[in-house]
Amino acid sequence: MMQNVHLAPETDEDDLYSGYNDYNPTYDTEELENDTAFQQAVRTSHGRRPPITAKIPSTAVTRPVATGYGDGVARPMTAVRAAGFTKAALRGSAFDPLGQSRGPAPPLEAKNEDSPEEKIRQLEKKVNELVEESCVANGCGDLKLALEKAKDAGRKERVLVRQREQVTTPENINLDLTYSVLFNLASQYSANEMYAEALNTYQVIVKNKMFSNAGRLKVNMGNIYLKQRNYSKAIKFYRMALDQIPSVHKEMRIKILQNIGVTFIKTGQYSDAINSFEHIMSMAPNLKAGFNLILSYFAVGDQEKMKKAFQKLIAVPLEIDEDDKYISPNDDPHTNLVIEAIKNDHLRQMERERKAMAEKYIMTAAKLIAPVIETSFAVGYDWCVEVVKASQYVELANDLEINKAITYLRQKDFNQAVETLKMFEKKDSRVKSAAATNLSFLYYLENEFAQASSYADLAVNSDRYNPSALTNKGNTVFANGDYEKAAEFYKEALRNDSSCTEALYNIGLTYKKLNRLDEALDCFLKLHAILRNSAQVLYQIAHVYELMEDPNQAIEWLMQLISVVPTDSRALSKLGELYDSEGDKSQAFQYYYESYRYFPSNIEVIEWLGAYYIDTQFCEKAIQYFERASLIQPTQVKWQLMVASCFRRSGNYQKALDTYKDIHRKFPENVECLRFLVRLCTDIGLKEVQEYATKLKRLEKMKEIREQRIKSGRDGSGGSRSKREGSAGSDSGQNCSASSKGERLGARLRALPGTNEPYESSSNKEIDASYVDPLGPQIERPKTAAKKRIDEDDFADEELGDDLLPE
Repeated sequence: MMQNVHLAPETDEDDLYSGYNDYNPTYDTEELENDTAFQQAVRTSHGRRPPITAKIPSTAVTRPVATGYGDGVARPMTAVRAAGFTKAALRGSAFDPLGQSRGPAPPLEAKNEDSPEEKIRQLEKKVNELVEESCVANGCGDLKLALEKAKDAGRKERVLVRQREQVTTPENINLDLTYSVLFNLASQYSANEMYAEALNTYQVIVKNKMFSNAGRLKVNMGNIYLKQRNYSKAIKFYRMALDQIPSVHKEMRIKILQNIGVTFIKTGQYSDAINSFEHIMSMAPNLKAGFNLILSYFAVGDQEKMKKAFQKLIAVPLEIDEDDKYISPNDDPHTNLVIEAIKNDHLRQMERERKAMAEKYIMTAAKLIAPVIETSFAVGYDWCVEVVKASQYVELANDLEINKAITYLRQKDFNQAVETLKMFEKKDSRVKSAAATNLSFLYYLENEFAQASSYADLAVNSDRYNPSALTNKGNTVFANGDYEKAAEFYKEALRNDSSCTEALYNIGLTYKKLNRLDEALDCFLKLHAILRNSAQVLYQIAHVYELMEDPNQAIEWLMQLISVVPTDSRALSKLGELYDSEGDKSQAFQYYYESYRYFPSNIEVIEWLGAYYIDTQFCEKAIQYFERASLIQPTQVKWQLMVASCFRRSGNYQKALDTYKDIHRKFPENVECLRFLVRLCTDIGLKEVQEYATKLKRLEKMKEIREQRIKSGRDGSGGSRSKREGSAGSDSGQNCSASSKGERLGARLRALPGTNEPYESSSNKEIDASYVDPLGPQIERPKTAAKKRIDEDDFADEELGDDLLPE
């Protein structure tokens, strides 16, 4: 063994050991510097004796170790050279294990930037960076930027290939980089809906035999053909991809089979789709395949197979843990802390999403097959409920029962719906609250507010945190006129669920009733932030600004409203009204005319347009509007008189005379018509003037007698006489009955939440067809000068000559 050999070439080993042996074992440390033998020993043994690893007793005899290669030739000290022990150090130089005495290290050799290898390396790095940037841009939704980066990467990659071919052999080309660049480019083409370019790029990859497993990309090509609705080619490429995927990749093969089945459904080949989905359900059942299998059997009308497929769908394992693991078995603080931390982690959220998706598929499938698997939809629902109760979705059975009641509502069978919902009164609190909420809603729609309030109380007591129940309770209180209490229920609903838009909308209406316009505006603005394009919310904001006497803001919000519903005549007429109040007649005319174009039966709009044309001295254009008004309200003589007045003002006296004669035939006791006839016949010189003057005199005398009887209190309840008083108006009893009925209807509508200043089309507005004298009071909207001239025609103010009236 020669690992621990130390050499002393300048001194014989026997002399060295003899020097130690001859030395006095009693050392005088004060005279060591003057001790020649000791100093000689130190000089000759420095760095050459083996280190002492254990304490050697003073009585031990040290024997020399024979070393060397041969006769007097010393072995070089290579074992300790790495630690800085060199031959130079033995000859008096300082100990320098780090080699600092040699000076600083030479500078690194500079890279040659102009070398072909370095250029290729830098270009390859740039291509990789562009591919990464393209993927990041796609993930951020910037598809155009992603496509530009992918194209740039493709261009630089081709340059890289050419440079590499010039420097090295073709075998050294980086195929992985070429594949990634082409695949990314095809993906970005597809994301930007440039399907032809994407298909061409995929073809380049697939046809290149140097790319391993490139045949799988035929799935992507099939997806593109599916988006293009080229279903035959989609199926062809899916099958080609399926043939190239080995059976060990089971999950990939199942996904391709599912795509094939969906494509068969789109082409109407339901039998082929059934074969694909049946194979999937036998190999690896999943929710989507089970639901699509039910759809396929529903399309072919196979009732028994629908039942079996529904049972298979329910039997699909969710592969999620039960909720028991989120319940602490003891009061250990550490365990409780861990459970609290995992209650809403990403895994728990994924489990919830998977369970919600399964319930959605089952509910949709049950609603689809229930009406067709049995003789009636009720029996079908009962079968589905029984199957669900026997599965892992026990709680879903109650939801199916409630959905059964909702189906009764869609079929207008309210009694059956109520009976079905009443069955839940003895169920657990959650289901009871849901059923009572629906019952309260039904009774509210039927205006049975007592029953609605009772079931709303039941729903609230069953689940105090049910925002729908609290909203319904607030609605019943609102209908009774207790707006402050209704607001409290709406506030509580919002505290339980801040996203309850119904409660937020209703509390805004409540504040409007209480004339707390600032708070109402705040509620509707919050609701607008949630429902950006809600026409109802936009209308309410505009109406609140109108009540606050801020027409500019009201106009601005109404402009937003008509951008959402540009054909709503009510919003357009409201804009015209606001512009009219601001004095902008041209803008008012534009919106009134648009409103008339979409709904030409709004009397207020027709009246305004007619008055506008009269005010602008275009009486001929006003005629068509008043004629339409007379068609809508044929019992009101007012519109026909306006038509005749327009003819007369435009100079067409013959047409005006014919119109007045026609009015007289329909309303023989109308005084105004007779006055116009007398004056026109006089001006034209017709012989009928005496006849009309006689009738006019008789009607005026009757009017005077009636007025005298009213003053004297002797005007009895003669029904026959009141019928002949057409010159003053229609039957008063009929008017009272109609008006009282209209008032009752209006009061009931105003009592409903959401109907105060409602957002509705003007086509739903009931038209008053009762007779109103044109000289009587008009609508409350301020009249224009033209309308005043229509209501008080210049002929009406002129006195008839005594020579025309018989004595």
